[in-house]
Amino acid sequence: MKQRSHPHDEGQHLTEQLGATGLRLTPQRQQVYDVLLHKRDHPTAEEVFIRAKKAMPEISHATVYNCLDALVKSGLARQVNVERGATRFCPNMIEHGHFHCSACGTIYDVDLPREIPCVAVPRGFRADGFDVTIHGLCADCAKKK
Repeated sequence: MKQRSHPHDEGQHLTEQLGATGLRLTPQRQQVYDVLLHKRDHPTAEEVFIRAKKAMPEISHATVYNCLDALVKSGLARQVNVERGATRFCPNMIEHGHFHCSACGTIYDVDLPREIPCVAVPRGFRADGFDVTIHGLCADCAKKK
């Protein structure tokens, strides 16, 4: 994934993406986005709230949920759903899959080819994207078994 070299560039990107969907950059949206970028561990909304509150004590649960919704609608983050667990959030907008460790619950990004050749889409259908989650044990948990 392309890394932005300057914090101003990141802020400009965030402002442009939000603006494209009719939203403006607020300090709360910036904080929530910073939380997602700082530790890319696919946090739940509750985990984002706890992390955001450390730097912005006045932020509320509702504001965090609204910010996450705005980031998803603006194409700055995506929702990740694994089994019946809480929705998690990922700022990696490059097409990719996820590896879910069934022992510790951690979710990792997995690079995938742009198109999956072994999946036949019915004639006349057009796929706009895909969600792939691989289940198993991460390296640390596999060593323990």
